[in-house]
Amino acid sequence: MSTVDRSAGLPAPLTKKDYQTDQEVRWCPGCGDYAILNAVQSVFPQLGIPREKFVIVSGIGCASRFPYYMNTFGFHSIHGRAPAVATGVKIANPELDVWVVSGDGDALSIGGNHLIHAMRRNIGLKILLFNNRIYGLTKGQYSPTSEVGKKTKSTPFGSLDRPLNPISLALGAECTFVARSVDVYQSHLMETLKQAAEHPGTAFVEIYQNCNIFNDKAFQNFTERSVRAEMNLELVHGQPIRFGEGGKKGLRWETDHFEVVEVGNGAEEKDLHVHDAASPHPIAAFALSRLEPPNAPMPIGVFRNINLPAMETRVWDQIHDVQEKRGVGDLKALLQAGDTWEVKG
Repeated sequence: MSTVDRSAGLPAPLTKKDYQTDQEVRWCPGCGDYAILNAVQSVFPQLGIPREKFVIVSGIGCASRFPYYMNTFGFHSIHGRAPAVATGVKIANPELDVWVVSGDGDALSIGGNHLIHAMRRNIGLKILLFNNRIYGLTKGQYSPTSEVGKKTKSTPFGSLDRPLNPISLALGAECTFVARSVDVYQSHLMETLKQAAEHPGTAFVEIYQNCNIFNDKAFQNFTERSVRAEMNLELVHGQPIRFGEGGKKGLRWETDHFEVVEVGNGAEEKDLHVHDAASPHPIAAFALSRLEPPNAPMPIGVFRNINLPAMETRVWDQIHDVQEKRGVGDLKALLQAGDTWEVKG
């Protein structure tokens, strides 16, 4: 029996190496950005998307070097404006797979307005927010996500600002895909990135990223191996929310908030809240976003995942609809239409 080599003439599958560049990766030794870069370079070959279809847009900050280290198209934009630049790219060419890389200072301070409206419009961007709760590139000032009382070079007596909660912000902006992962949770991070990549609208992923120079061990109260089981709560759509060793603990919904309960000690499996990431009403997802150590476990995973028409699709549908009704536009005629006047010297 003869066999046919069906792979003959087909390009070889892409690998992580295909997404690496000849640029020296220049982050501080031990920075969490290395782990995120590894995850992205590992996931992209698995998505079945041609390399030339990827575009990575960054703003300003340590994370903004990302496009240089990815063998794709990229754009290193200006402070806080990465979502705006990426919006233009995606609407101009919806076939491109556009990813935004930004830090907590870049995205939530000067870039807060652009981030909110990108999510509100449901543009098909994949937004990765590297959250280390500090300004790293400018050497350790407090950021919009730094905790109250944070002592830094710009707040020597402690920050007085209440921090922004990125997940709560994304849910409030009606983002259609909202998730959280951690730099050192490689398997979980890669799975979360895959889910974000599959989402047709705006996908927002907050990634806790350790800055070992200016804010080392900021997340150790839930990332240290000795406490992970008790302080990490992995959200799984359609499953009761359980955590702790052997899933002995869980969350029960109490009118407008979650209560931590112990299964078998005053609570049963049927009492636990079943996570519904597809719910059109993000009330429970918002309540989950407010949980954090030391009083509650840290939720990771997908908080919300609903399907609504992406803006770039609606824009092009509208353009085609108008062209069918009124014909292709004439720029010269448009500029000379209506009231005109002539200025003479």
